[in-house]
Amino acid sequence: MRLLSRKATCNTHGQDSSYFLGWEEYEKNPYDKVKNPNGIIQMGLAENQLSFDLLESWLAKNPDVSGFKRDGKSIFRELALFQDYHGLPLFKKALVDFMAEIRGNKVTFDPNHMVLTAGATSANETLMFCVAEEGDAFLLPTPYYPGFDRDLKWRTGVEIVPIQCTSSNNFRITESALEQAYQDARKRNLRVKGVLVTNPSNPLGTTLSRNEFDLLVDFIKDKETMHLISDEIYSGTVFSSPSFVSVMEILKEMTPNDAAKIWNRVHVVYSLSKDLGLPGFRVGAIYSENDAVVAAATKMSSFGLVSSQTQYLLAAMLSDNKFTKKYISENQKRLRRRQRMLVTGLQKAGIKCLKSNAGLFCWVDMRHLLCSNTFEAEMELWKKIVYQVGLNISPGSSCHCSEPGWFRVCFANMSQDTLNVAMKRVKNFVTDSTGAECGSSSACFTKSFSNWVFRLSSRDHRAPEER
Repeated sequence: MRLLSRKATCNTHGQDSSYFLGWEEYEKNPYDKVKNPNGIIQMGLAENQLSFDLLESWLAKNPDVSGFKRDGKSIFRELALFQDYHGLPLFKKALVDFMAEIRGNKVTFDPNHMVLTAGATSANETLMFCVAEEGDAFLLPTPYYPGFDRDLKWRTGVEIVPIQCTSSNNFRITESALEQAYQDARKRNLRVKGVLVTNPSNPLGTTLSRNEFDLLVDFIKDKETMHLISDEIYSGTVFSSPSFVSVMEILKEMTPNDAAKIWNRVHVVYSLSKDLGLPGFRVGAIYSENDAVVAAATKMSSFGLVSSQTQYLLAAMLSDNKFTKKYISENQKRLRRRQRMLVTGLQKAGIKCLKSNAGLFCWVDMRHLLCSNTFEAEMELWKKIVYQVGLNISPGSSCHCSEPGWFRVCFANMSQDTLNVAMKRVKNFVTDSTGAECGSSSACFTKSFSNWVFRLSSRDHRAPEER
């Protein structure tokens, strides 16, 4: 008889992915300008730390809110006692209004169709539990966020089948790639329950085009059991054209007959982790016009609620329209400036990036630095960047990219000075690497990386079992 369950002892969580293990190396030797100037700089974490001063300024001007007071009187007991898991109405109203403002008020959201969750991680998993069974599959365009292998699969048993996108068209979704993924799933005897996209894309930092949306909508329209999930957690980070277009805006523009066919099979995931830079607050949401999904997700949300204190504080903040307008605008300006710093710094080192207009990261092309066009060579390059250069970045293979040599590099979770240090390190590395023999430094990594499982592209059948 087992002491622990199969779930507790299985190796499908994905924690042994290079995406997560790079963080472990950073935590062992974190960079500090004074205390540890030769440490590893964290560029694998998509956090937005560029606009904390705006949030802190608002809190300083509204001390009653952070002190859990209303009209000068404490409401601590009220917030500390049991709350309905449907969420505080005031917060849900403020959140849907904020989501509409990010989208230029071109669409509106009904708070009665919103379910609060403990972050987007919980939101995505909850949707999987609502619309799919163990062994069903969702199609995801590559490259995709490595955490989806955990969020969508680990506890639900749902499979992910990649829609293989390539650099030939800047990783855009094509009809042929979508159909190929669908056929691949059928060959594996998987029932496809839908498509999940991140818009803006993590890790590409690009927004979905209307052509891509039209393709996805047409794909699911006549398949009555298929859903389209749009994870729009980065919707407020779009800092240059083309502007952000939500899937809800696409639905609004459809003819009534066509919209009616899919209206209850389209769902939006959102969170305040990226736009407001509050991942520690664990605020996520599901928005759906499907009453059954909303009812089921609300019941499931009892396993991961947002605290009443958090809801109360953020309800006041997001209800301040003057503040939210200023914040959204200023935050986007800061993201644009910081992204330009990263792109320019890499260009000086002879490294190009995919053109992006959103997100907290860039999709960086280092194919010319590989010893060979293989994922093994990508891992060797990545290990050098972690240990020799002292930067933790995310290899494309951890994002299931079908082409070796691409990396996700984050730019918003550090100071400008730290980013400058990182760019100097990259430039020195590229200069020193010119003419060096491939594999000449690989021996020094053997011990440190001996227990790591490197996730290769899902197209590479030699890869370990997918997490």
